[in-house]
Formats: sequence, C-alpha cells, structure tokens
Amino acid sequence: RAGWMAQELLSTFGTDLGGVTLVPGTGGIFTISCNEALVWDRKRDGGFPDAAKLKQLVRDVIDPERDLGHADSKTHKKTDSA
Repeated sequence: RAGWMAQELLSTFGTDLGGVTLVPGTGGIFTISCNEALVWDRKRDGGFPDAAKLKQLVRDVIDPERDLGHADSKTHKKTDSA
C-alpha cells in the first residue's frame, strides 16, 4: 500500500516533491510527513487515507492554491469570507 501511495504522489506532484522515501517499520506504522509536518498517521487518523484525501493533504502543505482537478472535492475548496 505504501508503494502505491508513493507512486500516486509522484504522478500527481512530480518534481514539486523533493522525493518520496519509504522507511520500513514494524507494528503497523504508517505515517506521511511533508516538509516536516505530519499529514497522516494511521493510528491517529484511523487507518489509511484514500488517494484523493492524501493528495489534498500533501497539496495543502506544498501548494495550497493548486487545483487537483477530479481529486478535489467541492467541500474541500476554500472560499474567501472577507
């Protein structure tokens, strides 16, 4: 699963990511960090994210204004209230 998610991130963000690193672990560890910010932790967040959710979380860290097209849900897009 981690390898597939890494490929999803690379195919969406390409060179905008400095890289994707898989670190072997034990005991069901699955965390995703971006620019030193923890964006997903399997234990904290309850399982694994789907690809669209993962892409949104990473996008929010590296380029919040980026449109992810079909991976973006209408409820996720921010609106200006000012």
